[in-house]
Amino acid sequence: MENDLKVGIGEYKSSRAPQSLVTIALGSCVGIALYEPRSRIGGLSHIMLPDSTAFHGEKKPGKFADLAIPSLIDEMRLLGAKGDLTARIAGGASMFQGKKTSPHLQIGRRNVEAVKRILEELDIPILGEHTGDHVGRSMKFDLEKQTIQVRTANREYIDL
Repeated sequence: MENDLKVGIGEYKSSRAPQSLVTIALGSCVGIALYEPRSRIGGLSHIMLPDSTAFHGEKKPGKFADLAIPSLIDEMRLLGAKGDLTARIAGGASMFQGKKTSPHLQIGRRNVEAVKRILEELDIPILGEHTGDHVGRSMKFDLEKQTIQVRTANREYIDL
């Protein structure tokens, strides 16, 4: 626990082993873990929305997939990550089970789609994912062990 670096909603952080990166409360939000194995540098982002273009004024980059992923990569490069990155993602739940919602309001699905599209555009392969459904999640990225564990609100543990 003392090596856990907390990543809040709408934030991104990067570090190197032996640190762990942790984010909680992934409902419709998506956690994006990026890793560069040679340097043992990783990053974790907790995005809230798929796209920043509809918002005017000052934007917090960590909130939006289109801004957070490139910003996280830049931060990792500054720490010394020089090689190819890999990704694992979790979250993107539909938190309003049983209610008819317009596609525009299906934020979880739209977040996952945006993250996948951006990672594909950046040639970053997704090696594991646990997305969708109707359950919240937490995510722990252990940079020392190079493992990612997702815990659902139902207390199910998934290794990505």
